[in-house]
Amino acid sequence: MAKFKIKKGDLVEVIAGDDKGKKAKVLRVLPKDSQVIVEGCKVAKKAVKPSDKNPKGGFVDKEMPIHISNVKKAEG
Repeated sequence: MAKFKIKKGDLVEVIAGDDKGKKAKVLRVLPKDSQVIVEGCKVAKKAVKPSDKNPKGGFVDKEMPIHISNVKKAEG
């Protein structure tokens, strides 16, 4: 498993993809897949079945993973 310089809580800038130029915080690092989940980037609408937590069900906005090569640590 590779080691990365980017850790949970770091401020990063997206350098490729639809969210290019955005600066946000890392919510999670997935080292096995070489991916990170960045707050507010690559948001997808997911259908959710009704449950105790969400009795109505419907759609939920969820951040999807971005490859670690598409982000860099932000200066500042």
